[in-house]
Formats: sequence, C-alpha cells, structure tokens
Amino acid sequence: MTTTEVAERIEVDAPVPEQEAGGRSANLTANLIQLVRKPGFLLAALYVVFVLVSAFWPRLFTSRDPYGTDPKSAMLSPSIDHLFGTDVYGRDLWSRVLYGSPLTIKATLIALGIALVAGLTLGVVSGFFAGVTDAILMRVVDVLLAIPGLLLALAIVTALGYGTIPVAVAVGVGIVPGFARTTRAEVLRVRTLPYVEAARAGGASWGRVLVRHILPNSWGPVAVLAVLDAGVAIIAIASLSFLGFGAAPPAAEWGTLIADGRNYLVTSWWLSLMPGLFVALLVLSLNHISKTLQELSR
Repeated sequence: MTTTEVAERIEVDAPVPEQEAGGRSANLTANLIQLVRKPGFLLAALYVVFVLVSAFWPRLFTSRDPYGTDPKSAMLSPSIDHLFGTDVYGRDLWSRVLYGSPLTIKATLIALGIALVAGLTLGVVSGFFAGVTDAILMRVVDVLLAIPGLLLALAIVTALGYGTIPVAVAVGVGIVPGFARTTRAEVLRVRTLPYVEAARAGGASWGRVLVRHILPNSWGPVAVLAVLDAGVAIIAIASLSFLGFGAAPPAAEWGTLIADGRNYLVTSWWLSLMPGLFVALLVLSLNHISKTLQELSR
C-alpha cells in the first residue's frame, strides 16, 4: 500500500466534524443528567446562583439601605428582622453582605478572566510549539509557582495601589501559572492522539487542527480548574480586603466586613462570623462543583 493510499485510508477513518459535534452533544446531555441526580451538586449550584444573582440585583433579597445608620439598633444579634444582625452603627449586616457581593464577585471575574487569557495563551503556545519555546515559558511559570500566590498578590497590589481593580489584577496574575500548566499538559496529551494525526495526514494545517481538534478537546480540565480557582480567588480577594488593600470604607467588601467585626468577637460574634460563613459556604460550594465535574470528566 502506497503512502497516498495510507493517507486516504486515515482520512476516511478520521472522525467527521459533525460526528465529533454529535458525540460531544450526547456526552454533554449524559453529563447533565448525571449532575441533576446529585442533590449535593444541585444545592451547591443553587447557592452559587443565589450569590451571583444577589451580587447584581441585591434589591431582590433586601429592602434595607446597607449604608443607613441607626444608633438605636446597634449591635443587635441575628433575628427575623435582621438575619445577620446589625453592626456598631446599626446598619443591617445582611444588606451589607449582599451589597458587598458585587465588589468581590466582579473582582473574582476579572481575576479569572486575566488568568484564563494569560494561562491559556501560555499553555497553548508552550504545548503546541514545544521545544525551546516550551522550555523558556515553563521556566517562567516555574518561577511564578515558586512564589506563594498570596505573597505574589501582595507584592503586585502594593505596586499597583489599593482598590478593587488592583486586587483583582494581583490575584489574577497569581493564579495564571496553574492555568498555564494545566493547559500545556492537555495540549500535549491531545496533540498525540490518533485523530489529530489522522487530520494532519489528511492535509489539515496545524492551525485548523489546533482550532477544530486540540482546543475543543482540551478545555475540560481547564474548565474544572476555573471553577476551583474561583474559590481560591474569592479567598485571596477577601484576604487582601481583610488586610486593608481593598475598596475604601464605607464600601462593604466581604473581607472588610469580617475585619470590622474582629474587635467584637466576644461580645458580638455575628459581626465576623456571619459574613465569614457566607463566604465559606460559597467557596465550599465551588469546590464541590469542581470535584463533581472532575469526577464526570474521568
């Protein structure tokens, strides 16, 4: 059998794009059915959706002014009227947590956007071109991985200045190495699979192979990592806000709210505990969603 006949045979046996799309659609439907049957996943997803909705439309869940003071209602414990109690100025803590959601959520989305764009670019270039390019880029990533993420974020936000945007940029840069490493590993794995070799033997250019075959089949672990790192970014952003690098008062960022109550832990425990539980439940929900998606992708 000649080389031309072998190439034609491989091209015939190679999966048709419509068949690949149909297979992916069927797998997606099957995965969705499995997810619906998991009550833990549904509860976690509902809580994440609630936080996202409350971040952009907080008035749907509270009618109180988060900045309106009422000295007569200062330091009230959690009740039906005040779900999270009130702070030292009589402000409703539940409203302040909800109205503080946009700052943290938007900062998280900015950080993830930076990490996805930079990490995917580095990972794809490194894994696709390999050789000297791969060695240089991965050494840069190794240097970033050697620095603790929070320490790197502190250094960056100190250089950029205080505020929500600098914090988001600092956290985004800190989680870039994880996305770069994961993307590179997936590109290297998919690049050697038979259907990629078949597409190349059939005459497809490397650019077409990258767009039509490698990238669509490499996004799964990256998507799981994005969900997991969303929780990491929330903790990092809240930590920087707790340390005073976030938005200036009276902005109600989650980390700032927790920091405001640290001097009253004995007498008014709810000032720090209730916002802390709100953040902890969100991070645990994201971790559970990530773990469930990882199990499905195996």
